[in-house]
Amino acid sequence: MQSHRMCLKLLLAFALLLLRCVQGGEVSRKHRDATVTGRCIEKERQALLAFKRGLVDKSDLLSSWGSEAQKQDCCRWIGVSCSNQTGHVLQLDLSNKVVGAHSWNYYSLEGKMISPKLIELQYLHHLDLHGINFNGSQFPNFIGSLSNLRYLDLSSSDFGGKFPSQVGNLTNLQHLDLSSNYFTNAENLDWLPLLSSLRYLDLSLVNLNNVSNWAEVINKLPELTNLTLEDCDLPSPILSTLSYINSSKSLASVALLSNQLSTSIFLWLSNYNTSLVYLDLARNFLAGSIPDVLGHMSSLAYLSLSHNQLEGWVPHSFASICNLQSLDLDTNILSGQLSKFVQILFSTCAQNSLEILNLRLNNLTGSLPDLTNLSSLEVLWLNNNQLSGGIPESIGGMSKLNSIDFHMNSLEGVISGTHFSKLSKLQDLDLSWNDLAGSLPDLTNLSSLEVLNLGNNQLSGGIPESIGGMSKLNTIDFHMNSLEGVISETHFSKLSKLLVLDLSSQNSSNSLVLDVHADWIPPFQLDLLSLPSYKMGPYFPKWLQTQKDLSHLDISDAGIFDILPSWFWSLCRNVEFMNLTGNQIRGSFANLTLEFSYSPELHLSSNKLEGPIPSVLSTASYLDLSHNKLSGSISFLCSSAAIGLSFLDLSSNNVSGEVPDCLTHLENLVVLDLSYNALSGKIPTTIGSLFHIETLKLRSNRFVGQLPSSLKNCTSLVLVDVGDNKLSGPIPKWLGVSLRNLVILMLSSNHFNGSLPAQICHLTDIQILDFSMNNISGSIPKCLNNLTTLVQKGKSSLEIIHVLENLNGTPAYEDNATIIWKGRMYSYKNTLGLVKIIDLSSNRLTGEIPSEITHLVGLVSLNLSRNQLTGQITAEIGNLQSLDVLDLSRNQIEGRIPTSLARIDRLGLLDLSFNNLSGGIPIGTQLQSFDPSVYAGNPQLCGAPLKKMCAAQHVQTDLSNQEDDKDELITLGFYISMGVGFAAGFWGVCCTLIFKRSWRYAYFKFLNGLNDWLYVRVALIKRQLKDMLNR
Repeated sequence: MQSHRMCLKLLLAFALLLLRCVQGGEVSRKHRDATVTGRCIEKERQALLAFKRGLVDKSDLLSSWGSEAQKQDCCRWIGVSCSNQTGHVLQLDLSNKVVGAHSWNYYSLEGKMISPKLIELQYLHHLDLHGINFNGSQFPNFIGSLSNLRYLDLSSSDFGGKFPSQVGNLTNLQHLDLSSNYFTNAENLDWLPLLSSLRYLDLSLVNLNNVSNWAEVINKLPELTNLTLEDCDLPSPILSTLSYINSSKSLASVALLSNQLSTSIFLWLSNYNTSLVYLDLARNFLAGSIPDVLGHMSSLAYLSLSHNQLEGWVPHSFASICNLQSLDLDTNILSGQLSKFVQILFSTCAQNSLEILNLRLNNLTGSLPDLTNLSSLEVLWLNNNQLSGGIPESIGGMSKLNSIDFHMNSLEGVISGTHFSKLSKLQDLDLSWNDLAGSLPDLTNLSSLEVLNLGNNQLSGGIPESIGGMSKLNTIDFHMNSLEGVISETHFSKLSKLLVLDLSSQNSSNSLVLDVHADWIPPFQLDLLSLPSYKMGPYFPKWLQTQKDLSHLDISDAGIFDILPSWFWSLCRNVEFMNLTGNQIRGSFANLTLEFSYSPELHLSSNKLEGPIPSVLSTASYLDLSHNKLSGSISFLCSSAAIGLSFLDLSSNNVSGEVPDCLTHLENLVVLDLSYNALSGKIPTTIGSLFHIETLKLRSNRFVGQLPSSLKNCTSLVLVDVGDNKLSGPIPKWLGVSLRNLVILMLSSNHFNGSLPAQICHLTDIQILDFSMNNISGSIPKCLNNLTTLVQKGKSSLEIIHVLENLNGTPAYEDNATIIWKGRMYSYKNTLGLVKIIDLSSNRLTGEIPSEITHLVGLVSLNLSRNQLTGQITAEIGNLQSLDVLDLSRNQIEGRIPTSLARIDRLGLLDLSFNNLSGGIPIGTQLQSFDPSVYAGNPQLCGAPLKKMCAAQHVQTDLSNQEDDKDELITLGFYISMGVGFAAGFWGVCCTLIFKRSWRYAYFKFLNGLNDWLYVRVALIKRQLKDMLNR
């Protein structure tokens, strides 16, 4: 027994000794191992302190590093690990995950430089500085001398300069990550094969466009298992060399997304048929059919070919991929029936392993098939295809589904409770932008549901109160349906996690009513609230006061007739989009000291806001204050904070004073509308600094002086409207030279003088040209037929849509134009393509109407009235078949009305009054249907609809002798042709009778018979008359 105890003691002693030996070689960490007793090497401690001095640590993350007595042991510093046996520093890890950086402050540490004293850490085998911002500093060359390094991660550290090929000296490296830096283009990767132990390589965002042999180099890394070369501008492998590659057969994970790879990459990948588990080739230039080679990668579990140009469908060789868990073919041009596509998947052994199926943004057609065979499926994304038919109820049996996205298809039918009866794990359900109808079903059995999006369908009826019990919901989106009824507090009773509530309607007359108590306190804190056209008024909804986290707020057209409460702006500190348009909100911006966290979009038009505009609003990216009662100056534009402003509409207010000459910093402005105010003075020259401006509207103000020549720098201008001001001077020639993109040019109701410059004929895209009510003299240019858009018939594709960058709520703005149409002011937007107008009325133009104007067959309105034009109406006026308005009144035009005018059957407004026209009005239904007043002031005109009738011969002459439409029947040609025809016919018959005996005998026989018949008929008639007289 005693010997057994002795043996046991010896065994325990040996075990303890072995354990100590093992521990002696381990790495100790201050935050993991409390048994560390040794102190670090002094020169290594000094090297680390020198390294710290090269960092900017605003958050004091390295507070444990120091020279104080209690901080002497560097092995206890955060991010530092030492050998328990020798005390040497073995690991330095200051990545975000170690030092505790917050996601909202990614660069918690910044580097001024990396101290060269770090080379003292010669025993270092792990260095991770991921996420430290070195602000473009040169990569430290000495790191190539840390020969014991096995792990090096300098990703997302913002190093710059030449790509560090000296890393090739670190022959013991197993993990290398230099991704997301700012190195210059790498010339080669010839140093990589020196790292024969490398298992993990990530060079993402390093430009490797010049490295044509990258695939050969990778194959010379025998231990490599993980390769990530994302967004490296990689060229496709060279086919001629691939066949000679001696593949290592070790790669398990390959991520080559966002490069320039073509289908030749698949030949290289075929070397790894048995080893590849993860393959991501998204965002390349892969085209054609999905290759069969993928079906031979039997170990593949993750495959992404998204964002390419692949077509067809999954090859049958996929039947061999038994471990496939995720298939991502998003954003290609795959086509054909979805049922056939799925049938191939059903025939594979992967049908029980597939968890993610992403086929969205393709051209797949047909109905949704039964997918229950995909028993492990968790994510099913089929959105943005061309699927039709109903949703099969069998989908309700796929119990593992947690995300369904079918939006942007043509699915129809009714949603019933059985569709999703057993989907207790479902978290996301998006059926928006389809044609689903019926009422909303009870979905309370979806106990895990977080996102419910049924927007833009044809759903009707009320919203069931049971939705208030779905406590995990964070998103409810029912926008653009035909829902009705009352929404009460019960609908939200347990929705404490709700972040998004969008119930916006498809029309302004919303049938949903929000009926909550005045003192209601919602259980949620919303991020997005969209309830346009909900009648919340007349008072401002008090419950909004509880919502402190709003970033998106839309309560437009809500029937609010209240004063804007003082607490409202405190909710808007973090707002990115706000729409209060179309209410009757009163009040001012007095004492507004709010500082927005972002550059918000603010839609506050069509209210009754008054007072001056505060400078705090200049920080907005989109600011619409139109149709209010705002006053004062617009000096807020001088604030440097306005640099991000891309859209500004202050139209229809009472702002006054001069436009400040401080616009040079508004470099992002795309739309500027200051029309219908009381602004005065000259248009500032700094307006020429708005290089990105596309719409400039200054109508109905009191501007004076000339158009500033600096405006010719604004070459992106599409719409210019400075009508109804007091501008003067000649119309600048540079309008047609520099502003070639103009579609709408309106200079009406000003004091412009001089002649019309021929350069306006260079405006080939012009569709609305309005120079009316000025003092323009001279003749109408004959080159108007160069206005290409007006020469084309029919509706143009014109929609002036401005792309507003960096905006979430309004990424694009569709512009409008206000014009006088048939005597009334109209605003056109969606139908702007129908409006093609030239208006030169109320000027002092002289000379004849050029015949070239009749080439503008697309014109819908031509107004040349109230000028001093002479000559005749061009005979080809009838070519303008698209005209709806023609006004030539109050000129000195003479001669007859061309008959071709009667052929314009679309003409709805005609005015030829007060000219010197003469003769008869051409007969045609259209011209006779107008009121006689359109011909008044032409004493020599006659014919309907005037009471003065023309003489018959004059009418005949008017109809037959117009220069443009000569159609006489009896002409010299007629007589000549008649004579020739008679002679040919006479001699043709006579010659035949003379030379052809049978015809001559037949002819004489016919004459003899005719003679006998006539004799008998005359004798009978004579006898009948004689008998009648004898009676």
